[in-house]
Amino acid sequence: MLSANLSAIFYLISGVLFILALRGLSSPETSRQGNFFGIIGMIIAITVTFLSIGNFSTGFIFVLIFLLVGGLIGAFIAYKIPMTAMPELVAGFHSLVGLAAVFVAISAFLNPEAFNLGSIGNIKLGSLIEMSIGAAVGAITFSGSIIAFLKLQGIMSGSPLTFKGQHLLNAIILISIIVLIYLLCLTQSPNIFWILLAVSFLIGFLLIIPIGGADMPVVISMLNSYSGWAAAGIGFTLENTALIITGALVGSSGAILSYIMCKGMNRSFFNVILGGFGATEQSASSINKEQRPVKSGNADDAAFLMKNASSVIIVPGYGMAVAQAQHALREMVDTLKKNDIKVSYAIHPVAGRMPGHMNVLLAEANVPYDEVFELEEINNDFANADVAFVIGANDVTNPVAKTDPQSPIYGMPVLDVEKCKSVLFVKRSLSPGYAGIDNDLFYKENTLMLFADAKKMTEDITKNLN
Repeated sequence: MLSANLSAIFYLISGVLFILALRGLSSPETSRQGNFFGIIGMIIAITVTFLSIGNFSTGFIFVLIFLLVGGLIGAFIAYKIPMTAMPELVAGFHSLVGLAAVFVAISAFLNPEAFNLGSIGNIKLGSLIEMSIGAAVGAITFSGSIIAFLKLQGIMSGSPLTFKGQHLLNAIILISIIVLIYLLCLTQSPNIFWILLAVSFLIGFLLIIPIGGADMPVVISMLNSYSGWAAAGIGFTLENTALIITGALVGSSGAILSYIMCKGMNRSFFNVILGGFGATEQSASSINKEQRPVKSGNADDAAFLMKNASSVIIVPGYGMAVAQAQHALREMVDTLKKNDIKVSYAIHPVAGRMPGHMNVLLAEANVPYDEVFELEEINNDFANADVAFVIGANDVTNPVAKTDPQSPIYGMPVLDVEKCKSVLFVKRSLSPGYAGIDNDLFYKENTLMLFADAKKMTEDITKNLN
């Protein structure tokens, strides 16, 4: 068994490694190193926690078995999961973190002696506050993450689901959670504890269902923050320094990332917390799409335009992820550069289904980091570019975000793709993006639609370029 002082030192080391991990993950160039620091920090934290257990009893063996089973399941899922399903995986993991916080809170409430929190009906006030807040946030994280998973997986509609008086109901429930926590601390009644959990599960559903698909990356980031705060709250209950540090880091970094993304999307940060942002009177079910003419082409046409261009901007999106076209895209770009054509990549903050989705895919294809630019860095360059090659990006290139106040994405900064001399748009069909709205870019005079699988089309273009 490790002494308390030695455990504290090792927990501090793991905390420093987690901070270095976050620092590394802030840039694609250092992300691998950041992941390595995070893995080492977690190994240290888990090992110290095990060695801090004084009695290696039968219970310890059960914990070890469950840890191995869970670790093997997690490793199998991580190995098998495609990049396109990574956002759903993240949402699923967030739900498990929230549920774990709820289970720990239930255990501590029903058996406080085992956690040195007092006795049933006489739990320490500070511990009860920490426990109830951790349980409430954990329940919200679990149910909210389940809805996010269902929306991302396509099991549930990605369109905002709203009803009259929704915001008022959410506000009443949130206030009732505060009141229930106060009453629980006053009476320590089991009935109030279970009601608190039920109400918290309910508000988690209600906060996420009115959020549209286009804003789902912010939801993933915010749920990540919730899961961190839930873990930190339970860390206080368990008096585990590593859990407190880790939860606080995840909670604060997730909140900061959500704020940055909201700012980049022209959304209100408080609307994210309260739910229902991005929902307007217009939805996927209420749009009457008119039949409008589009110009379509093939790989020969696209190769001809690119051969005669001096600069090309690549705009990757979720369609590239679905087709796993990042490696084919890299080959096409290499061919263009051999012909002295300047190529850049334009990344929207919410391209894909989660923050950094496109960056990870491009890094997987060994795309040089100095060729990848964020929206604010490259948006002015579209007007001077000869060709924009949009590969599966939809909502983030839709000009309607700048012109139609009734649009669900109105006010969201989008890539000014339409300002290019020519736009090549690779897409399987004219179906709407995740926000459920038609893209005006399809019908622009300078847009040539390339209806095909993104990977096959990109490979065919490369053959024609050669």
